[in-house]
Amino acid sequence: VNNIMDTLTFALGAIAAISLLVGGIGIMNIMLVSVRERTREIGVRRAMGARKRDIMLQFLVESVVVSMIGGALGLLFGWVIIAIAQRVEPDLPVALSAWNVFMALGFSALVGVLSGVLPAVRAAELDPVEALRFE
Repeated sequence: VNNIMDTLTFALGAIAAISLLVGGIGIMNIMLVSVRERTREIGVRRAMGARKRDIMLQFLVESVVVSMIGGALGLLFGWVIIAIAQRVEPDLPVALSAWNVFMALGFSALVGVLSGVLPAVRAAELDPVEALRFE
């Protein structure tokens, strides 16, 4: 039983890693589209005196918020699965500990930061004059 549980743990970990990678790519695409759609807003903010780091911080925070919402939804889904599994098989040794919650949310935040860096840098590097001309 321990060998089976170890194998399942490894397989689920691999699936989670792939899911985090795909989620990070999705968040990066969302943020790149957001930068493109808000080019004029970025230009106005830069023209009004916003620093590059202000723009970067804005997009990084947005990326982290999107990933944390995804992480919270994933935790909720996992909690429902665990509740169903315990109802079906009460002797099944599964639980959602505080450590698991903190790790999941920590990884969600990390994915948000990593996937938000490129869009944030692109937004911060926009030339205000060119951004204001953008259609």
